[in-house]
Amino acid sequence: MGEMEGDVAELTHLMQRFSWVDYVVFVFMLAISAVVGVYWGFLKKQTTQADYLLGGRNMQVVPVSMSLVASFVSGITLLGSPTEVYMHGTQYAFIIGAIFLMSIIMTQIYLPVFHELKITSNYEYLSIRFDNKVRLFGSILFAFTLIGWLPIVIYVPALAFNQVTGVDIHVITPIVCLVCIFYTSAGGLQAVVWTDVIQITAMFGAMALVAIKGTIDVGGIGVVFQRNMDSERIEMPNWDPNPLTRHTIWSLIIGGTIYWLQSNAVNQTMVQRYLSLPTLRGAKWAVFLFCIGISFLYCFCLYCGLLIYARFHDCDPLQTKLAKAKDQLLPLLVMDVLGDIPGLPGVFVAGIFSAALSSLSTSLNSMSAVVLEDFYKPFFSKQLSDRQSSWLMRGVVILLGTICVGLVFIVEKMGTILQLTMTLESMTMGPQLGVFTMGILMPWVDATGALVGGVSGVAIMSWWCLTSQLAIARGQITHPHKSLSTEGCTYNFTIADNIIEDSVFSDDVNPVLRVSYMWYTLAGAMVSVCVGAVVSRINRARGKPHLPPAPRLLAPQLRKLYKEPPHPTDEPYIRAYGQNKETCQTNSTSINMKPIAEREEIS
Repeated sequence: MGEMEGDVAELTHLMQRFSWVDYVVFVFMLAISAVVGVYWGFLKKQTTQADYLLGGRNMQVVPVSMSLVASFVSGITLLGSPTEVYMHGTQYAFIIGAIFLMSIIMTQIYLPVFHELKITSNYEYLSIRFDNKVRLFGSILFAFTLIGWLPIVIYVPALAFNQVTGVDIHVITPIVCLVCIFYTSAGGLQAVVWTDVIQITAMFGAMALVAIKGTIDVGGIGVVFQRNMDSERIEMPNWDPNPLTRHTIWSLIIGGTIYWLQSNAVNQTMVQRYLSLPTLRGAKWAVFLFCIGISFLYCFCLYCGLLIYARFHDCDPLQTKLAKAKDQLLPLLVMDVLGDIPGLPGVFVAGIFSAALSSLSTSLNSMSAVVLEDFYKPFFSKQLSDRQSSWLMRGVVILLGTICVGLVFIVEKMGTILQLTMTLESMTMGPQLGVFTMGILMPWVDATGALVGGVSGVAIMSWWCLTSQLAIARGQITHPHKSLSTEGCTYNFTIADNIIEDSVFSDDVNPVLRVSYMWYTLAGAMVSVCVGAVVSRINRARGKPHLPPAPRLLAPQLRKLYKEPPHPTDEPYIRAYGQNKETCQTNSTSINMKPIAEREEIS
């Protein structure tokens, strides 16, 4: 774009140059998604629940793995990760190593159990292993997590769209979300997966375009790295063992592994796609391809953070208010380097919205599965026809989508998205990981222990996370950022003092609240596991009977060391094995997974 002259208001107006070509590109992306929904919803009829929720359990590895990447990488990642590098440096990049550690743990321990059981919702496992109360607890946690997370996912691309066009987020958000709600409710998982394939292509294309053109404009990759090294943004691993330090190699690898684990191994939105594959081997390949894809996309995002600093190294747009929020830095870079070329800003915005739509559609589809399998079937005796089930699931998609659009107006009042998102997830998903871990790795834990452990984890983590966020909002806790300069600015501005404040730790703040947010998920899981194990041991000491779980409900590594339950007439045994023990042992796929109350043939 060249040298910037004038004042901030003039520059902001000049950068909002979304041409008709850009709008065509953006609308074309939405139209493709809608067409896919029409195809799978009306032309390719899906006659059963398995067709709608799991693609008939006959999906292909490559499209599913691409869908996994697309749905996991929301606009939060695409906009939040570059901001993290710009403000705090590259230390966060070491979380990529945790992705591959997660894949080993997931494919060896969690995934085999879920896939062999042939379930639709992973919360069915909690009913089989424990009881319906634990299942309902897990499902409610999932629902609350989605309701808190999806508005953030929707808000982020609207923020980017506002930066490059000036269109109010209250206008664009409902329009885009209506398209997503339509193709998700109409087409089911098939529509979700194939739109994800299209959208992940748009994401990679958008980030690659920004990286290549931006690097050329700055003066080459050498200039990018030199300017970032001069400002100490390119960092070696921080080996500080202090848990109060925001990012260290320990928190990113250990805490990051547990965070990735809860996001992939026990999260219904991800597990549902793994279960749509016909074989366990295919599901493991999908995990491997997901790790590669997510790592490449993270590298693009982190490099764009370096690129933002290289471009604005002597004129910070946050202090000059050229960018109104930290998470508008990447859109600002896009309009700076791509704004003169018609169509390219449209490609970027389409990529950002693709990330959001893929996450939103996947979550809505997963929530419809949870409502049907975990909220309706265990508690209502009336059996729904496939047509009735289809209408119920579509209604859930429409209702939840509408609620999330409404909650966007609350999210816009909050702060930086990356830490906020991981903090909110840790409140519920850490304890949920703990509950599943107790079921799969700790055969002595009973239903009471699992439920008490999960509730304790949620209670403690809610206090911890919310109190910590409140302290941050009050300015009692702030984190130091890298150097920012306005010495080279060639336009008039009024400096924003709140951007340049130093790190502050009030003496009145509890040290526990200063612990890095990267440890939250691990802490939530550990609290749940420890409390659950202790409560279960107390129950044994008090003489409360406990039937050990069926071996197939445990991790494969434990099955060889574990004796089969000796009580084939007890209800929990029947729930796991079916009435005929010998038949079920020879035909593992015939196991009835539904709660005992649903089994009309069992008296």
